[in-house]
Amino acid sequence: MLTAGASPILAQKAAIRDYDLALPDYKGHLTWSIDGFKIIENSAKPDGREIGIRGRDASGRVTFLGFLFVPEPRSLTSAKCRDTTLAIEKKARQTDLKIARTFEISALGDAPIALVESSNTNRDGSTTYRVRAFVAAGDLCGDLEFYGSKPISADDANLHQALLTYRLDPDYTPQFSDVVTYAQILFTHHLYSAAAPIFEMALTMVSPSGAPFPSAAIARRIIRDQAGMSYGISGNLAKSRSIFEKAIAEDPDYPMSYYNLACADAEENKLSDAKRHLQQAFDRKANVIPGEAMPVPTEDDSFLPHKNDKEFWIFLQGLGK
Repeated sequence: MLTAGASPILAQKAAIRDYDLALPDYKGHLTWSIDGFKIIENSAKPDGREIGIRGRDASGRVTFLGFLFVPEPRSLTSAKCRDTTLAIEKKARQTDLKIARTFEISALGDAPIALVESSNTNRDGSTTYRVRAFVAAGDLCGDLEFYGSKPISADDANLHQALLTYRLDPDYTPQFSDVVTYAQILFTHHLYSAAAPIFEMALTMVSPSGAPFPSAAIARRIIRDQAGMSYGISGNLAKSRSIFEKAIAEDPDYPMSYYNLACADAEENKLSDAKRHLQQAFDRKANVIPGEAMPVPTEDDSFLPHKNDKEFWIFLQGLGK
């Protein structure tokens, strides 16, 4: 199958201090700030309706989970989002959730923040303490949870400051970087068929400057690579081909479009076409994106099944020399 290439992709968007979440096809933007935490995991649902982020403080004692999602039903208040989510989770997990208090505060946004402080006993007898904040606006809900093995409270200085910055802006329109980030999370989690159309969506949103990439040309190259590879890896070789053929027509000097066509050729046992496209790719190897290197065909999953074809394998071994 087509392999996930070595093209550089958008760096992690959220910094240590500032965090933001957006969905590719819904208006809304969830943001907050907190000191001393580092991102350790990202998640996204294939249907485009939920994105999540996990972070941990330097001591490892407190972790946060942040989610932006489309609830059912929609148009919930912050308090209703909290209560509905807690009821669903309690039923699904059958936890012994102990609610210490529920209350609301006002912060940066128009919508109030609905909070819950709780604890639960784990199977090993230990206790997890939680502070969870919900905010709802438009079609979206935000869910920000802090938890650890020691008692914590929304009144703790660091958490209190974070909650004061917690906001869901319902009027925000998703930007290019938001769409790319969502698609790349899916790609990283091997959800290629879901990532592919979202990468395609991002292609329609590249700005003249290409920001946050160095240029519009580099942005298009990278996102096309990701879209075409996502379709190819998920088995839609016809769609993958169409993307790379269009890329060649519009940007004939970029080698990776030819290389990825060769991968599709090999998947379909069209070794003559694969040789032609590989030669075209390596003839243009000087035009790779800065910091990118041409793949090694003899190590590529697309070509390894043809290792017993002596003529083809000798050809692969000679490329790039």
